[in-house]
Amino acid sequence: MNICKKIQNANYYPTVEDIPEHIWKELNCTNDLYFNPNYLSAISKYHENIDFWYVVLFDDHYKPIAFSTVQIVNFYLDSVQNELQSIVEFIKRIGRKLHLLSDQKPLKILTCGNTFVSGEHGIFIKEGQDKQKVIKQIAKSVLQLVNDEGHFDYKVSGFMLKDFEHESLFISDELLGYNYHSFNVEPNMLMQIDQDWSNFDDYLAAMKTKFRVKAKKAMELSAGLNEIDITESNIDLYLKDMEKLYKSVSSKAGFNLGEFNIRSYAVLKENLQRDYIIKGYLLNNKLVGFLSGMINQENLDAHFVGISYQYNRKYAVYQRMLYDYINIAITRNLKQINFGRTASEIKSSVGAEPQDLTIYFRHKNSIPNKILKCFIDKIQPTPFQQKYPFKAKTLVKQS
Repeated sequence: MNICKKIQNANYYPTVEDIPEHIWKELNCTNDLYFNPNYLSAISKYHENIDFWYVVLFDDHYKPIAFSTVQIVNFYLDSVQNELQSIVEFIKRIGRKLHLLSDQKPLKILTCGNTFVSGEHGIFIKEGQDKQKVIKQIAKSVLQLVNDEGHFDYKVSGFMLKDFEHESLFISDELLGYNYHSFNVEPNMLMQIDQDWSNFDDYLAAMKTKFRVKAKKAMELSAGLNEIDITESNIDLYLKDMEKLYKSVSSKAGFNLGEFNIRSYAVLKENLQRDYIIKGYLLNNKLVGFLSGMINQENLDAHFVGISYQYNRKYAVYQRMLYDYINIAITRNLKQINFGRTASEIKSSVGAEPQDLTIYFRHKNSIPNKILKCFIDKIQPTPFQQKYPFKAKTLVKQS
């Protein structure tokens, strides 16, 4: 077994497979697929440019009490392509003068959380633990991981812990005492599924006329698309086109912390079977879009999509995907859809509401940390007009 030495009640594992079975059993966390070895191994397999580590914390009796996923990614300041560009240029100028930033080398960012998914999917704390104390232990443990020169041949520039819900801030704000800076980016868009909806028609009936007409129009425009399930048996036929469609979407993002490797889909389908969903949309046998998502307990989490913008408006490709996510959730009797970040306004028009998520960041060294605070303080979610598509009846949330 290849693990780092135990430091301050923490063990560090470079692969999921190195974690002993008894730890998974004692943590009792694998019902949440984001903390399940089948998911974690699938995500790590094809991301050669990301270093994955897994931290397990123990109590004084050497019983596991917490688990955290860690990814070390390259972040290029030049990748920022939104309203923050002017701030980035200022930081780069100051950084060069102080010999703290290089044009050639990226920042190495250690992310404690899930690089590819919005939400609290990177840290698991066992019931009955002092969560504030555990968060501080995790912050210390990732620093110890970086300082272990025997396992790292490069320098980590900064530490990021993401994404904490509002209800968790009284716990996660402990990080502010360790010189972390907190900020919010685009909200996570969540949609509750009414327990009275038995099918998609019930969902449509719950909408105000304006939004119901919009939904039906989108379904009419997209009627010419041939919807297919992408499975283990046919995914190789579509991977190349899926990669192109994914990049056409990801390239429009303000910045991406990590680029998702589409080849991971094959392993996700193999490992998670029916709990991982990929649908393709064909026009004249040409793939013009796809959606992906994971059923995690009673939630449907929308993952990456790919769109050919050449056909998007005429055939309402993206709108069709959003309605198909809703249809899947209703059909599978789920409680909630996690639509993720981006495109907040159109997601709100189908019934999603914003959930603020807080990220904590600090540079390893004090002077760059003060400089980067200028950047972090300027980060604000992009404003959007929240839509309210449902009639006056309050949605009945499943308990």
